[in-house]
Amino acid sequence: MIIVTVLVAFIIALYVFMHQPKFGKAPAGKRLEIIRSSPNYREGKFQNKNPTPDLTDGANYYSILKDFIFNKSKRSIPSVALPSIKTNLFALDPEKNVLIWFGHSSYFMQVDGKKFLVDPVFSGSASPLKFTTRSFPGTDIYTNDDIPEIDYLFISHDHWDHLDHETVLKLKPKVKKIITGLGTGAHLERWGFDQKMIIEKDWNEEVILDNGFVVNTVPARHFSGRGFKRQQAIWLSFVLQTPTQKIFIGADSGYDSHFSQIGDQFGPFDLAILECGQYNKSWRHIHMMPEELIQAAQDLKAEKLMPVHWAKFSLALHSWDEPIIRVTEEAKRRGFPVIHPMIGEEVELKDPQNKAAWWKGID
Repeated sequence: MIIVTVLVAFIIALYVFMHQPKFGKAPAGKRLEIIRSSPNYREGKFQNKNPTPDLTDGANYYSILKDFIFNKSKRSIPSVALPSIKTNLFALDPEKNVLIWFGHSSYFMQVDGKKFLVDPVFSGSASPLKFTTRSFPGTDIYTNDDIPEIDYLFISHDHWDHLDHETVLKLKPKVKKIITGLGTGAHLERWGFDQKMIIEKDWNEEVILDNGFVVNTVPARHFSGRGFKRQQAIWLSFVLQTPTQKIFIGADSGYDSHFSQIGDQFGPFDLAILECGQYNKSWRHIHMMPEELIQAAQDLKAEKLMPVHWAKFSLALHSWDEPIIRVTEEAKRRGFPVIHPMIGEEVELKDPQNKAAWWKGID
């Protein structure tokens, strides 16, 4: 009787926890009808273009859990606060085209007079349990109060390290339009966003944002989900074309043929922003290994590469600085230009320059 009582109490507690607003909402009604008509939705979920197993190389969830407990790098989190520069986003020269990185996959861009924000996470956590997956010391120099009015907010997919409930709620009064993938709008509407401000798209669709501003949604190789049921919202990258710039806004993705196809259709790009970090050979189909970033950037026909998805959260087994070390070494070997700003540092998009390998010497 005691065991049954404890089990019932646990089930009730889990049910209550999983139905908190921060978990969002599953697509329903007209949204679900649109999703079911997508060529990328089969067998009750969105699918990658090519077969994409969650785990590879003989790994299983037990072995992965054991690695996280016993084999995670002792340097997965920096021992000191990471350096940063806090650029005042309200005081930017309106004539400048600039990018400011907030760590991981969050960044702000001011391009040809429009302001863009990508996958913002300012809550200090990338998990439904805030005491887990905490941000690195020194990486939370920006808050929602530091963000000006945003013309377009891009959300690549609904994972916790890209769609943060606390952050988007506080940003709500500042955001004019949200561009995201099919299904993610259900979360946003549950959180009180007006349906009219949400633009949900499948892969390979075009959105005219304004005169001279166009975004195309393109495939990535990944998955989605905020709870137990996965792949109910699509994951995607963005091709942003402005009057003077063409930028690839990359989502989480394993390496695959979609990069060359995007490059053939939309390239060349002035800049490719690609995920670098939280990888492992056991899940290499859903996160690129660092050396693959250079090949992906070349496939895209990009002039320059900026690696993101590192330097804020530890979601894999590697050292915190291993991603940037490996990708810059491969870039040097191939002679490919890589931009690696410090968190908060102003990057001029017309002529981005590196000031220093700021991660060197930090344990």
